[in-house]
Amino acid sequence: MTATVTVGAALLAVGLVAIGHRVVRRLGRRSVLLAELATHAHRPLLVAATVAAVQFAVRFSTGYAVGEPWRRTTLHLLVLATIASCAWLVGALLLALEDTTLARFRTDVPDNRHARRLHTQVVMLRRVTIAVIVVLTIGVMLMTFPAVRGVGASLLASAGVIGVVAALAAQSVLGNVIAGLQLAFSDAVRIDDVVVVEGEWGRIEELTLSYVVVHIWDDRRLILPTSYFTTRPFQNWTRTRAAVLGTAEFDLDWSVPVQVMREELRRLVESSELWDGRVCVLQVTDAMGGTVRLRALVSAADSPSLWDLRCLVREHLVRWVRDQRPTALPRWRAEVGDGNGLSDWLDLRPPAAARDRGGRDRVGRGRVRPALDAEPPDDARLFGGGADGEARASVFVGPDDSTGPDPQRQD
Repeated sequence: MTATVTVGAALLAVGLVAIGHRVVRRLGRRSVLLAELATHAHRPLLVAATVAAVQFAVRFSTGYAVGEPWRRTTLHLLVLATIASCAWLVGALLLALEDTTLARFRTDVPDNRHARRLHTQVVMLRRVTIAVIVVLTIGVMLMTFPAVRGVGASLLASAGVIGVVAALAAQSVLGNVIAGLQLAFSDAVRIDDVVVVEGEWGRIEELTLSYVVVHIWDDRRLILPTSYFTTRPFQNWTRTRAAVLGTAEFDLDWSVPVQVMREELRRLVESSELWDGRVCVLQVTDAMGGTVRLRALVSAADSPSLWDLRCLVREHLVRWVRDQRPTALPRWRAEVGDGNGLSDWLDLRPPAAARDRGGRDRVGRGRVRPALDAEPPDDARLFGGGADGEARASVFVGPDDSTGPDPQRQD
């Protein structure tokens, strides 16, 4: 009799869950939430409903054996199974809600900063939720044992001392957990952010409560504790937006034609799909040690494109200088004599240079050189020449600073 009732209750529960699953799956074609529920909650609901049905069937069909040890043991085991299956069902429902939230915010789009922030927070909440559900489930299951309830009442008095001892023993673990929560909600770092840590350039691949996995560009993984990102400095290239700037520097001879090289850089980036059209600047950033340092500054829509664009600019301009302007290659000069002779490359301008009617300077051996422009071209300036540069300048210049920005200054 008991076996028949138990099997019948289990079959009834399985049939009802199957019908409900089919209905929810059909409705899920129009609703993301119902589709996620059909995917995540079907198996936990099936187990929970079956165990609950079996428990009620055994309880009501074995009334004749009240007080028997086998009945108490069986019902206790069924209660433990019901608690565990219900916890599994609650966790599956929460996961379905979280996946529904994540489905609304895609990370495979260009402007995905808000989506990546939400994904980071949801992933953290998911881990915390699972940990809390497991702890509460174990606690509730233990409280079904009378002996454990008695021991728990006696331990409440010493709970403070135990908590202090546990905190001292696990302070590093708790520190990482707190640091993980801080990272998730402080927006300092998010999943898919491009960072530079420990001299390595990579992407945040996984962010947990205890550690962070950085996917390095050469497919290595750098695993760091979460407390590293709250106690050590690091570079986050995509904290505000995915578009970034990058440089390629060259040490060349003083005879290099800067404007011609600047035009070559502009021609190169305009023909490349890697450039996003924002910034293309060539500047002389240093002049010492017998060479001048030229810095090409370019922009791209994301960090992988920027890396390839920087390599392309470096390779092309190196080839261009070698083939088109070999005299601009770095070299050392030695002058023999008293220094009174004039060389073709040496421009000894007198204090008051004579000018012809065209407004040009007469230099050296009758050579005529055009006067210098009063204003540099737009692609020779980083903090001017366009709306993007003016906006950048307003960030780097304070309200009372009249000296202008100096990106090369290091205090």
